[in-house]
Amino acid sequence: MFKIFAVSDSIGETAEQVAHATASQFSSEIEIERVPYIKTIKDVNDFIDRIKEEKCIVVSTVVLVEIREYLVQRCTDFGIFIINILGPCIATVSRMINEIPENKPGAVWDMDEAYNKRIEAMEFAMRYDDSRDNSGIKFADVVLIGLSRTSKTPLCMYLANKGIKALNVPLMPEIGIPDELKKIDKKKIIGLTINPMQLIDIRKHRLDKFSNLSSGVQYANAERVLEELEFADSIMKKIGCNIIDVTTRAIEDTALIIMDQLGIKK
Repeated sequence: MFKIFAVSDSIGETAEQVAHATASQFSSEIEIERVPYIKTIKDVNDFIDRIKEEKCIVVSTVVLVEIREYLVQRCTDFGIFIINILGPCIATVSRMINEIPENKPGAVWDMDEAYNKRIEAMEFAMRYDDSRDNSGIKFADVVLIGLSRTSKTPLCMYLANKGIKALNVPLMPEIGIPDELKKIDKKKIIGLTINPMQLIDIRKHRLDKFSNLSSGVQYANAERVLEELEFADSIMKKIGCNIIDVTTRAIEDTALIIMDQLGIKK
C-alpha cells in the first residue's frame, strides 16, 4: 500500500491535513500516518530507518532549519520523495519583507492554553474510551455510565472539544462496575438512560451493518435490553448519581445538561 508520512517538529496537524487533501484526489487506497515532534537528528534517523523500505512520500512541515535540511538529505539518500510545505513559503516571505523568520515549531497553530486543554482532553477521551483503562477514572472531570448505544463515546468526544476530560464506563449485567468508580465523588458521575424501544431500534440498525452476525445475537433482543436497562437503573440508583434520559435528545443538548450539572461555563 502507498503511504504518505505527515512529518512535523510540532503536532503535525498541518502536514496531515495536506496529506489527507492529497489522498482524497485518488481512488486508490492511500494510508496516512502522522509523525509528530521530529526535533533532533536522532528522531530523523529513527524515522528514516523505519520507512526506508516503504513505498511512500514524505510531506513535511518541519521549520527547524537544521532538522529540515537533514531530513531532506536522508530522504534523498534513500530515494524517498519529500515535499516541504512551509520551507519555500517562509523563505519567499523572508526575502520579500527582508526579515529573518523565527522558525518556531507549532507557531502555525499558536497553541494557547485553551487549545492545549482541548488536545489533552481529546487524547484522554480516546485513551480511556469504553473502559479500556479504568485507571483514568480518578483523573476524569466527568464519568459517563450507561448501556451500549447510549451515546457515551460521542458525548465524551464532544465534551473533550470543550476541554473537559470525559471518560465512559459501559454497564453490562455480567460485568460489575470498576472499583475505581466507587472511589470518586458521585457528582462527577452521570448516568445515561434511554427509552427501551428506541434502544432496541438503534441496536437493530447497528446489527444490520454486520450481516455476517448470527441471528441469535441477543444484542437487540427485547428481553435482553429490558434486563440491561433494569441492571443499569439499579447501578445508577445505588451510586446516587445524576441521570439524564438521552431518548431523542441531541448530543449537544445532553452535553449542555452535563456541563450545567458540573458547573462548567458553556
